[in-house]
Formats: sequence, C-alpha cells, structure tokens
Amino acid sequence: MILICGFILTGILKAKPAMATLGDPTIWLNVSAFIMASAMVKTDLVKRAALWLLIRFGKNAGMIFITFLAINIVLAAFVNATAAKAALMMPLFMVVSAVYGAPGTETTNNFARNLVLHNLLMINASCNTFMTGSGANLLGVALLAGAGVQIYYFDWFMAGWPLVLAFGLISYAIGVRFVFPVSAEDRQPKLSGGREALVKAYQALGPVKLNEVKAFVVFMLVLIVWATDKLHGMNATVVAILGAVVMLAPQFKLLNWNDVDIPWHLMLFSAGAYTLGAGLKATKLMDVLTNQLMTALGMETMSYFELYAVLTAIFIASHFIFQSKNMRTLIFMPIVIGVAQTLHMEILTLAMPVALCINCCWSLPFNAKPNAMLYGTNKYTMGESFRYGFVMSVLYWVLLLIAGATYFTWLGISPGFF
Repeated sequence: MILICGFILTGILKAKPAMATLGDPTIWLNVSAFIMASAMVKTDLVKRAALWLLIRFGKNAGMIFITFLAINIVLAAFVNATAAKAALMMPLFMVVSAVYGAPGTETTNNFARNLVLHNLLMINASCNTFMTGSGANLLGVALLAGAGVQIYYFDWFMAGWPLVLAFGLISYAIGVRFVFPVSAEDRQPKLSGGREALVKAYQALGPVKLNEVKAFVVFMLVLIVWATDKLHGMNATVVAILGAVVMLAPQFKLLNWNDVDIPWHLMLFSAGAYTLGAGLKATKLMDVLTNQLMTALGMETMSYFELYAVLTAIFIASHFIFQSKNMRTLIFMPIVIGVAQTLHMEILTLAMPVALCINCCWSLPFNAKPNAMLYGTNKYTMGESFRYGFVMSVLYWVLLLIAGATYFTWLGISPGFF
C-alpha cells in the first residue's frame, strides 16, 4: 500500500491505474480459488479423501510415501494455500511417524525425517502441477499476460505433471537410500494400533454428506472447464468466479462468508506487486537491470540451452536467500521476459521453465509457511533440512533440463537443445 501511494505521489503512475491493480483478473481468480478451497475444507472433503487414500493404499513403508505423494498432488488441484495443506497433512504423517518408531516431537529416526521432509518437498513442489496451485503461480501468469503472453491451464498442467510426478518418485528413492538411509528395521512398524487410529478418524467423519457431494461436483465442473480452456476459450477467472458464486449462494446451502478463509494480506501484496511491475515498466528500470544482467553473464552469446540452464538455476538457487516466492517471482519473471525480448526469442520458451520453479522453496524454515510449520515437528534439524533441500533442488534442476530436451519440445515449449 505504501508502494502504491509512493508511485502516485511521485507521479510515476496515475492514481487510477495504480489502484486498479486490486481489480486485476488474477486477484479475482485468487479470491475465487480460496472460496472454493474453503468449501473443500469446511465440508471435510479433502480430509476424507486424504484419509481414504492413506488407509486404502498405505499398506507398507514404501506405499506410505507414494500415497502421501498422490495426496499432495491431488490436494494441489483443490487447495492453493500451502499452509492449509500442511495443516491438513501434519496430523496424518505425525501418526504414521509414531507407528514407525518416532512418536511426538521428542523422538525421530530416518523414516520420520524422510517422511516429513518429503511431504514438505511435495507440499511445495505439487503446486507446480497446476496453474492455480499457488498465488505465486498466478502472479507469474499475470506478469506474462502483461507482456502479451497467455498461458492456458491445460498447457501448464501438461508441462507440470510429468515433471512433478517424476520428481516426487525419484526424490523419495534418493532420500531413503542416500540422504537419510532408512534401514530395514526402520521400515517395520513399531507401534500397534496406528493404522486403527487413521481408520477411527475416517469413521468419525461418518457417511459422505450431501454438502461434500455438492462441493465435489462444483469444483470438478470448474476443473473440467479449466482443463479444456483451449477448446472453448472461456476465461479462467470468470469460470472460477461462477464456481465461487454457486458455492456461496444461499440456495445452495454450502458456504457463507464467515466460513471463507481469504488471505487478504496476500491479495494486497499481489496488488502492490502488480503496481510495482507497472512502475518498473513506466520507468524502464527493469530494462536497465536486464541489460546489466545480460552483460554481466554474457547472455548475448549464450545458446538456448545455456540460457535455459542458467536462468532456471538462478531462480531455484534464489530460494536460499529470498523468503517470499511472490517476491522472487516479481523480481525474476520480468527479467526473464526482458531477456527473451532482447534476444528476440519466444517468451514462453524461457518463461515456462522458470515458472515451473516458482514453488521451489523447500530448503529452510523461513522459505515458506509450511516449512516453518513442519520444522516445528522437531523431526529434523535446520542443517538436515538444508542438506535435503539442496540435494532435491539439484535433482529438480536436472529433471527440468531433461524435460527441456524431451517432452517440452513435444509440447512446443522448448525448441530443443541440439
């Protein structure tokens, strides 16, 4: 808000365009997504789905990790608040940790370390699967839209899900074998009755309620329209607003405003971020910064592969320094756009791979709210978190390079490296 006032008072922007950013379509998309997510949480639909998956498929140590991976990816489609996902998941993996010999917050072992750290990893990384996976994703989409580049929900999903799924599976294997090796003994349950506790929690939800069915049907309809946006061209924001309106309608009896959890601080931050973007564009300051960066790194003579590798590596590494992924996106995405424009490249060939790094913020407790929440479980130290996060950051970057050389070319995102 101070930034908006400053730009107006200094004459960088007129009052109307500076304040109009709060009405940006991306803000409305965010608000609508949080309304729909509130319905999923209030009706216990996401809790029921998570418990069912864990009870149905979590038969042994290995399947428990795979099941949590699936839960995280599924939840990313429904809940775009990572803190809410962490709050939902934490009781589940704390129960599982207790079953495998690490009850409470005073004890731990390598099974518990891997379980909590891998969940932290996927709570963040799963957001890269969907365009609506996080507010920072939508901020990136808005910045690209300002440069005249439109990303469809379907295109983002097709680019994101193979990368995230491969990352989830390989990171699990590397974690339990090399980073914090899990012994055969640690893979065996130590506490009887742990599974029964999950079953009891599931049974306490009772039979499926009508409101759960309503919430599921409405959101699935919204999701289907989003996923087919290239076919009909319907605006994703309008579709989300319609879904939110239906869920809030008194006749639908599903949700009221007191049940809705919208992080207005994030909405105001996003509005300020868009104003900052408009101010940088008006003053051409970002052009100067982009040219300086390109000169310093010699980007003018780099091949596409080198640009791809350098930009994604810098963006991933920046999460070791910056606390906010919104701020990282706000600073770095315009630079990527500027580099592509200066070199007369298709913006999406560099911007899409970088956008898929937005939620790489898993190494330190201050990187994101879920990190701080899970650090409180006392299952790992800050040093162990950094070690795990560093290894997985390198893995994600390598997989992103492989994606750029393979299926990104099939999707028309990358022209290929060779």
